[in-house]
Amino acid sequence: MEIRNSTLRDIDDIFTLYQIATDFQKSKFPENQWPKFDRKLIETEINDKRQWKIIIDHKIACIWAITFNDPQIWEERDIDPSIYIHRIATNPDFRGKKFVSEIVNWAKDYTASKNKIFIRMDTCGYNKRLIDYYENSGFNFLGSTRLKNPTGLPSHYENSIVCLFEIQIKKAGN
Repeated sequence: MEIRNSTLRDIDDIFTLYQIATDFQKSKFPENQWPKFDRKLIETEINDKRQWKIIIDHKIACIWAITFNDPQIWEERDIDPSIYIHRIATNPDFRGKKFVSEIVNWAKDYTASKNKIFIRMDTCGYNKRLIDYYENSGFNFLGSTRLKNPTGLPSHYENSIVCLFEIQIKKAGN
């Protein structure tokens, strides 16, 4: 298993994994699933080295994106030095491999290397099974909220409950 940045050559595979994830979300949670993401957004993430992948046997097994600020979701907490993980999507050939735990292990090192304190993540909708999975992967569940201003965010954030998760990897000032 290897973790590395996605490249522009991966973009079709990334969109395939997003479509598979969206189809799965539709089957389980018809009220809330990912919209079709803008290609320019993904290209920007790749060019900024914020789109990541897990490679197993020369195949993309899992993808995710990060950002260093997320003010519309995290509001006043966004001032904390953090990385924010978004859009984890797993290749169905590799389901059940506990990739979120692998991403957490990677993110702890990455977060420390960037002098950040928190690893944060959100998910739309209140899904107890998913909350438990993220907690078992090392995240603390901070609760759920409705966003004050989802303007400009992907459509699945509109009128949705957003669950917030974080891992603190070091104390402020250390």
